[in-house]
Amino acid sequence: MTTGSLRRRLVAASALVLTGALALSACGDSDDSGDSGGAASNTSADSKLAAMVPDAIKSDGKISIGTDASYPPNESVDPASQKIVGWDVDLFDAVAAKLGLKTEYHNASFDTIIPGVQSGKYEAGVSSFTDTKEREQAVDFVTYYSAGTAWAALKGNPKGVNPDDACGKNIGVQQGTVQVDDLKARSKKCTDAGKPAIKTVVRKQQTEVNNDLVAGKIDAMAADSPIVGDAVKKTGKLDIIGQVYDTAPYGYTFGKNSGQFKEAVQGALKALIADGTYKKILTENGVESGAITEPAINAAQS
Repeated sequence: MTTGSLRRRLVAASALVLTGALALSACGDSDDSGDSGGAASNTSADSKLAAMVPDAIKSDGKISIGTDASYPPNESVDPASQKIVGWDVDLFDAVAAKLGLKTEYHNASFDTIIPGVQSGKYEAGVSSFTDTKEREQAVDFVTYYSAGTAWAALKGNPKGVNPDDACGKNIGVQQGTVQVDDLKARSKKCTDAGKPAIKTVVRKQQTEVNNDLVAGKIDAMAADSPIVGDAVKKTGKLDIIGQVYDTAPYGYTFGKNSGQFKEAVQGALKALIADGTYKKILTENGVESGAITEPAINAAQS
């Protein structure tokens, strides 16, 4: 598998096998224990799917979820309520409701979530994870969306950035994302051709990258397609440049010892697709272009 095909927020293989101490050391870990709302409030439980949820998970009536809430519109913190929000959250709230459960989100550093799911700290990971073969060695996935990498620049692209030839340009990306590796590969092509390297500006959170671009501190940015689309829409100061590439599935993550939980979640997604709830949530958030028709378990491409 190529580096590009891994896309979103690549976690080193060594990190995937860590549990315990790393899982418990998530920086900035905070809870959002509010009840599921929005589409979830209109979603009725399916008794057959609910019966598939392991007792250890449904014993307290809720799912404990790890998420990195710095990736709008997928997952972010609402400044007014301080609750974790986003279409990714809305959709999984509806999945949980279909299983007769509530959701409890824990804001954590991205690279601690999979280890946290492995250790049992979290019963699920909902954080725009790309399903990859490497990650499938550590956790199980249920796919629910398809996204690619996109680029954006200030309106009119005043610095003349071409994603396929960004040599010498200042390009912003979020720390830990696959876009960091993507830019390294593109920069090497530049230097191999005798051109100046790409000047990669790495920020801890995607919102910081967005702000840098709006302020003109960087020439362009690269991120997942729904994130770039949201930044363009909300700021009114950016344009998408080039084409979306390296499309791959997002997946919810579950522990290898979670029994039929992944099958129950897959069934809930199928039900939400069938009754229109899935499409409604995506359309209301302007991300319907990545909709899928058949959620799958461990569907990473080789």
